[in-house]
Amino acid sequence: MRMGSYREKKEAKEKKEKRFGQTRKFQLSTRRRQCRFCADKKLVIDYKDAKLLQPFMSERGRIIPRRISGNCAKHQRDVTTAVKRARILAIIPFTTSQLPLVI
Repeated sequence: MRMGSYREKKEAKEKKEKRFGQTRKFQLSTRRRQCRFCADKKLVIDYKDAKLLQPFMSERGRIIPRRISGNCAKHQRDVTTAVKRARILAIIPFTTSQLPLVI
């Protein structure tokens, strides 16, 4: 059976949505978090400042992704570089099995 008109296609789509219980009347929209470094120009990303870098790391020592932390792309790259430098210099532990962070 071939559906030719717009109305037939629309009715078939509505019938399919009813059958599977899908309705798209409301879309959830969440407001994007503003980058904390863009909002406050005085904040400087420094690998020596462990307190500043700690909110961008999980409890296990992993770097939190940009979509969760709310950083812009430029500042997320800077945070990642700073965290990696701090790890190499033993300011921040690589994992939780190492010594706890002492500030």
